[in-house]
Amino acid sequence: MALELETLAKFKDSFLKDETRQATERAVFKNGILNSAQNDNVIDEMSFVFSVDVDQEAVANQKQSGRCWMFAALNTLRVDIEKNLKLKKGSFQLSQNYNFFFDKLEKANFFYDQIIASADSSLDDRRVTFLLSTPQQDGGDWPIIAPLIEKYGVMPLTAMGDTACSVNSSEMDTVLNRKMRQDALELRKLVRDGKGEDEIAAAKESMLGDIYKICAVCLGVPPETFDFEYRDTDGNFHGDYGLTAQEFYKKYCKDVSEYVAVTNVPTDATPYNRMFTIEMANEVAGAEPVRYLNVEMDVLKDLAIKQLQDGEPVWFGCDVLQSSDRYKGIMAIGLYDLEALFGIKDTMDKTERYLARESLPTHAMMLGGVDIVDGKPTKWKVENSWGAEAHGQKVGFNGYFIMNDEWMDEYTYEVVIRKDLLPDDLLAVLDTEPVVLPYWSTFNPVP
Repeated sequence: MALELETLAKFKDSFLKDETRQATERAVFKNGILNSAQNDNVIDEMSFVFSVDVDQEAVANQKQSGRCWMFAALNTLRVDIEKNLKLKKGSFQLSQNYNFFFDKLEKANFFYDQIIASADSSLDDRRVTFLLSTPQQDGGDWPIIAPLIEKYGVMPLTAMGDTACSVNSSEMDTVLNRKMRQDALELRKLVRDGKGEDEIAAAKESMLGDIYKICAVCLGVPPETFDFEYRDTDGNFHGDYGLTAQEFYKKYCKDVSEYVAVTNVPTDATPYNRMFTIEMANEVAGAEPVRYLNVEMDVLKDLAIKQLQDGEPVWFGCDVLQSSDRYKGIMAIGLYDLEALFGIKDTMDKTERYLARESLPTHAMMLGGVDIVDGKPTKWKVENSWGAEAHGQKVGFNGYFIMNDEWMDEYTYEVVIRKDLLPDDLLAVLDTEPVVLPYWSTFNPVP
């Protein structure tokens, strides 16, 4: 049905008769939507004090890259390292660039394997379109970083620092994706022409060699060994020499395999107290399939609190784009009163927002504390990876954010919990056959 001019005239007449809406128009013209709708009362209620607080680190900065999931994971590891080695708080970081290098290679290897497997399908096939739309990108998830760490280990930032391309990755991603799409067409032709497995494997290896060159030029060649020197808070000097990244991981870090991704994805396709996995979501070939334990939100929060009370921060994934202010460091339901501004009510619940793709897991950070009042959480301390300053303005509380508990309920989808903290009934679920979601699922962290 066409949009008639008479209908538009009716809309205009209705708006012009609404004096309140015209006042909001003037405010939005001058200040924009969010500044006009911001509720200062919500901000005033958010004090940066927490009854359980395990994190006093100096925040890291992923800058113009999509490595939040990697930063959050490595930040959880560094807390233990600083504590166990008695390092000065905030004085140590693990190299995000090191794991970023191998993330790019593993994503390319995964992509080529999937292109070969689907070569007999049309370029318009949904699976092929899914692959070619984004051959690789910066994002990921805990079930992606964990096998990367297990395979390649970790190293201090001093052993492999950032480069212009690791802190601003868009140009490198453009080059990689153009190369991988070109390679995809060549691999598909080899398969369709009936070439043998050895010839196809050799072509793929040559392509991966090119990807390695691109990554080496952009990110540097990862060192095979490095020295680790530090002085502890007692003034004692320590040196550990000729370490590999695997040796450093095994000697100084907690075992990432002892953790499980616990989710709250409230849909019929993801029942509670069940495991789920996703097709085509395994970045590291040969690693365990990605697996998630889906639970009700109260259970997820109780597990996060339990880990914090045990002195350990919590990796978590959420939709940071919703109802949050980067510079004030606030993530809170009610922060913006858009209903008062536009006169339009938001009626979607968490399930509906997720299914409609209005709200998705867009960012990973670290829970460093929680405020518990009368046995219930009221707000959470969040360590972000956006630095302590941006564009000449301070970011949050030296880079930390406050998240109110209502926001946690509505926009948090995942936490990573030590398996030994799970109750027996959920431990038993870990070994059950997972529900398999299609590769186009909203939760798929790859590509």
